[in-house]
Amino acid sequence: MRIGTMLLKPPRSIEDLIGTARQVEAAGLDHLWISHIFGFDAISVMGIIGREVPRIRLGTSVTPTYPRHPTAIAQQALTTAAATKNRFTLGVGLSHQKIIENFLGLSFKRRSDHMREYLKILMPLARGEQVSFRGEEYNVDKFRLNVPGVQSMPVIIAALGSKMLALAGELADGTNTWMVGPKTMANHIVPGLRNPDSTVIGGIPIVLTNKVAEAREQIAKILKNYGEVPSYRAMLDKEGVLGPANIASVGDEITLRHDILRYKEAGVTDLNAYIMHTDPGASDRTLEFLSSLSLESV
Repeated sequence: MRIGTMLLKPPRSIEDLIGTARQVEAAGLDHLWISHIFGFDAISVMGIIGREVPRIRLGTSVTPTYPRHPTAIAQQALTTAAATKNRFTLGVGLSHQKIIENFLGLSFKRRSDHMREYLKILMPLARGEQVSFRGEEYNVDKFRLNVPGVQSMPVIIAALGSKMLALAGELADGTNTWMVGPKTMANHIVPGLRNPDSTVIGGIPIVLTNKVAEAREQIAKILKNYGEVPSYRAMLDKEGVLGPANIASVGDEITLRHDILRYKEAGVTDLNAYIMHTDPGASDRTLEFLSSLSLESV
């Protein structure tokens, strides 16, 4: 299992992001992921980081598809792949109904059909191939990108439901998950991909601390909104837990190691550790623990 982490704290500047990436790289982790929300453009930022931080792999977790034509996101992402010397993984996803419909005024219907059409165009471009496609939403004719220095770029989609998982296994390079416990990972996510070669990224909240009760209480407050998003709520219900704090890995080194091994046994190929800031020093302690885990090649 490869060990990676999400951006450790909200960035104050591009320089702050670069500093965080250097810290994570120095810890020996394999991947640094960044979410695409209402700040810096995640794909662009990774291109900048990749020019300053030479070894760690970089990826978006995830960039929404609906506001971006697949040819446009392919061109932008391949440029970042070139800037990072092929260390970039493009993570894309549908986002959520509230954002797409309420904030952006776009339709959130035909979700699986939308993603199928999107990948039918995006994946050939990510491999450096020409693509022609006619669909209900997109029409592309003999389109090809030539980005020097890039032969192929991995593309992961945020897939939790059965239809999206099937698409991730059939057309993309795997799935990037969040709010999924180890039982649901083993019984739903991995089988739903129907592809033993798929990358399975497990995103989990994690913190090394001896203040377990207080930490879980804080995590419950910080991540409360995720438990109210329908797609995440469905995963929590499958796991049989009340909320996000119940799937978080919280405690000492033995506890965290046990939790992570459960995900590995469930079929996770890449850990995406979302380090929680629950008490002074918690972030540094947790990163140090993940560093030791990475060196052990768990």
